Amino acid sequence: MRRLLNINRTRAKKSLGQNFITDNNFLLKMNTYIESSKNNVIIEIGPGKGALTKHLLKRKFKKLFLIEKDNDLAIQLKLKYEKIKNIYIINDDALSFDYSIFKNIKEKVIIYGNLPFNISTKLLTIWISDNEWPSFFDKMILMFQKEVADRIIASHNNKKYGRLSVLVQSRCNVKKLLNAPASIFTPKPKVDGAIIQLKPINNYNKINISNLENLLEQSFSSRRKKIKNTLKEYKQLLTKLDIDENLRPENLSVSNYCALVKLIS
Repeated sequence: MRRLLNINRTRAKKSLGQNFITDNNFLLKMNTYIESSKNNVIIEIGPGKGALTKHLLKRKFKKLFLIEKDNDLAIQLKLKYEKIKNIYIINDDALSFDYSIFKNIKEKVIIYGNLPFNISTKLLTIWISDNEWPSFFDKMILMFQKEVADRIIASHNNKKYGRLSVLVQSRCNVKKLLNAPASIFTPKPKVDGAIIQLKPINNYNKINISNLENLLEQSFSSRRKKIKNTLKEYKQLLTKLDIDENLRPENLSVSNYCALVKLIS
């Protein structure tokens, strides 16, 4: 019993980028976006002390996987949930975990996560950078730093639109669900967060994602320059696609970039 009580006394570790959600009103809002089905396989990234987990447990699911890097928290989560059927606590780093175990399963895979801000972009890139598309997940509802969330959902002709916007939107439909002010966390971070929903799309499933990343890196390396300078070796292809070479990188749509990388490939 003492060990179980310790989970609420555990302090956040700065080295792991931990910020625990402690605002129950916010969790109740999050709760409205949790799907309930006996055919769902749910993955929660960084359950921490289990604040969101307790809401996931109220829903129907086939299996629930909790991936927690913190050794102490993983042990305490196992003690807390070891008698509940179909819950699997995995003490591992979400960045290096092998998600291929979720491929080729018939059930719907949904990922939820209060992602540490310091690894959120890297983790998202890992999930969407598989050239075998569609990926293992059917939907993700994830926490990001607000600035990163704004970049993910930004449309072209927007100052926040950039490499990350194109890369993510070439793979997923994105939608902002909730703002997450810094005040809902303990300890309180220096920045606000936001909850984003991501659903895979097949519009550009034939695109080589590595080639797209390289093209975006080249295009946005000097985002104030016109693409006739940043993408000058592709002038003939730009003409073929009827893309004005006097545009800047942020003026090209996701479909423009995907069409261009398809011709380059």
